[in-house]
Amino acid sequence: MCETDVESTAVAVRLAARAGFSATTVGQAPGYAQAHIYIVPETHAEDFATFCKRNPEACPLLAQSEPGRYLMPALGRGTDIRSDLPAHHVHENGTWRAVADIVELWRPDLVVFAIGCWLGAEGALAGEDIPMRHRELGLQGSPYRTKLSANAAGSFEGPLVVSMRPFRSSDLTRVIDITTGMPLSHGAPLHVGDAQELGIENLAQSDWGDPVLPEPNETAAFWTCGLTALAALQNSGLPFLSAMRRAPCSSPI
Repeated sequence: MCETDVESTAVAVRLAARAGFSATTVGQAPGYAQAHIYIVPETHAEDFATFCKRNPEACPLLAQSEPGRYLMPALGRGTDIRSDLPAHHVHENGTWRAVADIVELWRPDLVVFAIGCWLGAEGALAGEDIPMRHRELGLQGSPYRTKLSANAAGSFEGPLVVSMRPFRSSDLTRVIDITTGMPLSHGAPLHVGDAQELGIENLAQSDWGDPVLPEPNETAAFWTCGLTALAALQNSGLPFLSAMRRAPCSSPI
């Protein structure tokens, strides 16, 4: 399957990924948390867990596996992390490549980390009929490296990464109220308004994704982002695996 209109439940999306679904999970499985997945060698797992705990807003830890365990019941019954994601990135020697699954790459020393994603909050906002222009365009929002540093742990250090989405200024209070109560999806915005206060000089040049710039009646809102962990992993030079796109887990929002 390669279409995006799979049945929108967490189980259905995971099973679709296992069968070949390879598109983004934006708008899928409403009412469920979504997660970034990072997989690191056991030798560095403790430091990576500490990094997440020291940066809880950016890296809310939903689940951590035992070494070698690819079945993740904490994310949903029968979840096989090797095959139930739309795609993976394999990072090594400063480069990465995309693969459909990691069944052949699995090793007994690998530890899985699931970090909460903003898409869970997006589902809650959609449920309250708050317009989201980035979603109407089929985009996920623009992640940026900031001038702020994440709290380091062992060999893991780097910038705090944020994601920006523009909202109608008249909706901003509701957006903040709704997301504040969702710490597993990054909670309230870190910053609202001028991007230069975060060290972002040009919103049109995001570090990942496709920017959606605020229109005159809109205000930019910035949330801490799970790509903070990706930046720290890349800085470490450690070989690791990551989810190319989010995959919904079975924890309700």
